[in-house]
Amino acid sequence: MKVGILGSGDVAKSLAGGFLKHGHQVTLGTRDAAKLKDFVAQHKGAQAGSFADAAKFGEIVVLAVKGAVALDALKAAGAANLAGKTVIDATNPIADAPPANGVLQFFTGLDQSLMERIQAAFPDVHFVKAFNSVGNAMMINPQYKGGKPTMFICGNDDRAKAMVHGILDQFGWETADMGKAEAARAIEPLCMLWCIPGFIRNEWTHAFKLLHRE
Repeated sequence: MKVGILGSGDVAKSLAGGFLKHGHQVTLGTRDAAKLKDFVAQHKGAQAGSFADAAKFGEIVVLAVKGAVALDALKAAGAANLAGKTVIDATNPIADAPPANGVLQFFTGLDQSLMERIQAAFPDVHFVKAFNSVGNAMMINPQYKGGKPTMFICGNDDRAKAMVHGILDQFGWETADMGKAEAARAIEPLCMLWCIPGFIRNEWTHAFKLLHRE
């Protein structure tokens, strides 16, 4: 597939590398393409351009920016360029404040997620929450003795979620579909939980696993 990635940070580059590894074409969108010069030079099949360039290019798009600028990035990408497309939402609503005893602060509350906000602002886009509950180093084909870790996803469009499910299969994850966009209220705080061992014990290599009783 052609994949447009909105962002130029570690998450964006890790996911771009994963898509390239599995044979996809990638265009990363950023306000400053010079920041991605080295990445593009080192990764065959990668390109860099504006947010709008990435959104136009992608058959599927990944939103991989800081949560505070998610709406701005989508606006720069252009509603017309995103309409009808699946957009993987890897963002978290992390506030610009230090963690308290290892617990991040969010700028959202329990009754509305960041994904619900961007879904309301871009109703013609099929957002699917994914990749927000693990560190970027483990996003692509992670290896654990306990088997495949679980990626929790949600979104309003079943076809979009099926597309993301296929990508997660390629990337070595088990998928747990939690339903509609409201489920992001529960999935986004998994970022808080995931980060606590890192902040208090410098442990950053774990992932979540959903177990089913047989």
